[in-house]
Amino acid sequence: MLQKTKPLAMLCALLATFFSPALFASSGETIDLTSHSIGYAAILFFAIAYVVVMLEDVLHLRKSKPVLVAAGIIWAMIGFYYTQHGMSHDAEAAFRHNLLEYAELFFFLLVAMTYINAMEERQLFDALRSWMVNRGFTLRLIFWLTGILAFFISPIADNLTTALLMCAIVMKVGGSNHKFIAIACINIVVAANAGGAFSPFGDITTLMVWQKGMVKFADFFTLFLPSVVNYLVPAIIMSFFISREVAQGDGEVVQLKRGAMRIVALFLLTICFAVLGHSFLGMPPVLGMMFGLGLLQFFAFFLRKTHKTYYYNALNRTEDKVEHERLRALGDGMPFDIFNKVAKAEWDTLLFFYGVVVCVGGLGFIGYLGMVSEAMYTNWDATYANVTVGVLSAIVDNIPVMFAVLSMQPDMSMGQWLLVTLTAGVGGSMLSIGSAAGVALMGQARGIYTFAAHLKWTPVIALGYIASIFAHLWINKALF
Repeated sequence: MLQKTKPLAMLCALLATFFSPALFASSGETIDLTSHSIGYAAILFFAIAYVVVMLEDVLHLRKSKPVLVAAGIIWAMIGFYYTQHGMSHDAEAAFRHNLLEYAELFFFLLVAMTYINAMEERQLFDALRSWMVNRGFTLRLIFWLTGILAFFISPIADNLTTALLMCAIVMKVGGSNHKFIAIACINIVVAANAGGAFSPFGDITTLMVWQKGMVKFADFFTLFLPSVVNYLVPAIIMSFFISREVAQGDGEVVQLKRGAMRIVALFLLTICFAVLGHSFLGMPPVLGMMFGLGLLQFFAFFLRKTHKTYYYNALNRTEDKVEHERLRALGDGMPFDIFNKVAKAEWDTLLFFYGVVVCVGGLGFIGYLGMVSEAMYTNWDATYANVTVGVLSAIVDNIPVMFAVLSMQPDMSMGQWLLVTLTAGVGGSMLSIGSAAGVALMGQARGIYTFAAHLKWTPVIALGYIASIFAHLWINKALF
């Protein structure tokens, strides 16, 4: 899932101005560097890195590069200072801790991305798009179908892939109707983010909360109704601005490639392994995911070994010339290659995630996360703090925001942990740059779905954000 861009470090720097570092004592295991030049330099480098990330479309520089450099500089400064004080092992242990947390998430996401790429290569998403485009639905019905599908697909796949698929549908249907495309894209972003908020697999932030053990797998689904509210409130209002004209399809028919549905079944089975292994065996979810990747590799081996034989037999069974040519083309094509799907994972996103986790981990080791935790979760009510986290996630990347909250580990009830999971997941919908889905669609529907186009509907989306919070506070009040 691609992410957006403004630094949590700016918030840290702002708080550092108003809160004296002397108020926050060191634990004894680390040295408080919040008032040291190294601390200020770390914030500066992180801020510069995020500004460069924000300018990705202007500079055409992948977002992983600046945060990787910033992470190296921050921890180099920490390592130098701790070495000078004979505490190099403490700094090393802290870095290894952050690296281990990232490694678990990295392999989990890598498996999920590989499965999604495999389904895409087997034309599962293209077939779905073709079916919807050629059914003769009205634009308003397409608006609702793409939104509902985005809401229910993103918990299983991810909000980025889901949003891109649904955007391809509305652009195919919308044609020159830019107004419809823009509103439909906004609806898709809101739906994908809302759907991802009630599932550990729907977004990186929910995955982080689950793997950290703050919320059990089954407990995430208590956010289902608040997520529905978050999606429906703006969707209902926006739907009145969509015409009822019939959408025109292009007549293209896409057929699934061999093994497509079996790969879907393997993916669902892999998710079950991850959940059951974590719930009943106490093992990290990544173990079940990697086991599932092994199963996919065996299935890929089967597809590759039987590729020629399968299509040769199919050619002998058909007398239809069109079907004969299609089968011949498939048979002469390259067989399924699992490592090609691994190579097509979102490596820029995975490396960006590493940079963010390591940078924020460094700022936490310096002492800034303790400062922010004291300011937000001790001086404020936890509900206000968690609602603020959601608003920040529309401006600041929700990955560092959630990682910061998890690193602080404030003493909160289950209801509050679910609240911050909800707000961090859906808060990004308020701005187009506030989520992976929004950033991706600005590129896919360039010039049509823009920051300004999304901003016009921000008050409506914010209404859904507020309504979802009240829904959670009311429906799940027993958890507070």
